[in-house]
Amino acid sequence: MERIHNFNAGPAVLPEEVLREAQADFFNYKGMGLSVMEMSHRSKEYQAIIDATHASVKRIYNLGDDYEVLFLQGGASMQFLMVPMSFALEGKEANYINTGQWSKKAISEAKKIGKTVHVAASSEDRNFCYIPKSWNLSDNPSYLHITNNNTIFGTEWKTDPTVPANVPLIADMSSNFMSKPIDVQKYSMIYAGAQKNVGPSGVVVVIIKKDLLERVNPNIPTMLDYNIHAKNGSMYNTPPTFGIYMIGLVLNWIENFGGLKMVQTNNEVKAGYIYDAIDASEGFYKGTVDKDDRSLMNITFRLPSEELEALFIGEAKKEGMIGLKGHRDVGGCRASTYNSLPLPAAHALAEFMRNFKKQHG
Repeated sequence: MERIHNFNAGPAVLPEEVLREAQADFFNYKGMGLSVMEMSHRSKEYQAIIDATHASVKRIYNLGDDYEVLFLQGGASMQFLMVPMSFALEGKEANYINTGQWSKKAISEAKKIGKTVHVAASSEDRNFCYIPKSWNLSDNPSYLHITNNNTIFGTEWKTDPTVPANVPLIADMSSNFMSKPIDVQKYSMIYAGAQKNVGPSGVVVVIIKKDLLERVNPNIPTMLDYNIHAKNGSMYNTPPTFGIYMIGLVLNWIENFGGLKMVQTNNEVKAGYIYDAIDASEGFYKGTVDKDDRSLMNITFRLPSEELEALFIGEAKKEGMIGLKGHRDVGGCRASTYNSLPLPAAHALAEFMRNFKKQHG
């Protein structure tokens, strides 16, 4: 069966080469007579898999010994809780920049456990169609938390924010993780659900400075303690073994592709095809984000009516393009163009958009 063009926001498209390699290994991994899903996580064979995946993260982001890499469960949503439990210190304020639904959920979790929260900036005044260009930290901040890419509203931070040296910068990068080179040294912690850019659902990748680990609240439950997971090599309990194996394959694919600079260039070309179709449509397609803050990962747009949007999504599906319906909270259309989306898929969508406009514009 021919592969379709998958624009789902997550779980998202994976590289064909990765899927074929996993398929070949699925029944009998490297001649061992069992699959990775059946393998003991305490075996030397699985230890080699997780060690290689850990090393790939550090190599791709050029991380030194001052950073730890963890593979955890619970997705980014668990991090919304673990971050304030660990780092929102007594007598200090947890600072957040609110750029959409996922930022709001992170803020809500911090408040639920009784932490003092300060919203340093927000783009809610214009329905999250831009990234704030300035922010005001509280007098005594524990950390500043940002969401680098807004999956639902289609905005993305183009430059890394600058904060005082004594304020840890913590980022949810779930939907633009490994999509471009970044200055990791500006961040004390990065976390990302794997299911957008680097693997299947069920794993969250955490990159954390070791000096931030020293600040972890010691009086929190064991499974929520970053230090416990760091000391046990992400294997305090049984990890999501197959998901970590798949992440390792995707990271190999990224390196073979040419690394993050080549990945970024490819992502810019893909997004450019679709944004050009929007901008050249004379208002038939309307982007929902200020141009300077448009995401390379999640392209959001509206058509003249909800009826046309439904027709657009239905006709696109007939042409082998799925996942173009906008998030249920905002409606409209959304094309997610993550790392693994092939270039021809973005080109095909842009062509379809132009033809659809000719027929219905």
